Amino acid sequence: MKMITRLAAGAALVMAMTMGAAAPAMAQESSYKPGSVFEVSYIEVLPGQFENYMDYLSDRWKKSNEFLKKEGVVLSYRVLAINNARDGEPTLMLMIEYKDYTTNAQKDAIGKKLNEYMTQTDRSSETAAAARGKMREQKGSIELQELVLK
Repeated sequence: MKMITRLAAGAALVMAMTMGAAAPAMAQESSYKPGSVFEVSYIEVLPGQFENYMDYLSDRWKKSNEFLKKEGVVLSYRVLAINNARDGEPTLMLMIEYKDYTTNAQKDAIGKKLNEYMTQTDRSSETAAAARGKMREQKGSIELQELVLK
């Protein structure tokens, strides 16, 4: 009986020590917080189309992103040229910084507002995207989230 009591007391002591050591780690806050979300598109501009594509970016693309900034959805946007691109690398990267992730319902709502502002429909927007296919090829994209260090 003495042996069982000692084992139980030992087990209780080990549990208490383990829980005591884990409590500070569980209560410790993270050393970062989630920041804004970035969407980066890799664009290969086709030969002879660079100025045409830049015209599109400085007109419609910029106009839509400025609207989204006013709506509080977009924080910033950039057009980045790839210097000394290697074989298979894009010509440009289009980077848009969003305040946060959005739900499908939020995307639909802002999409409707944007279409109204740009005087377009989903169908005409698709047609315009197809026309841009003559100027560029989208090589891919990546989504990133900033981790803001505390």
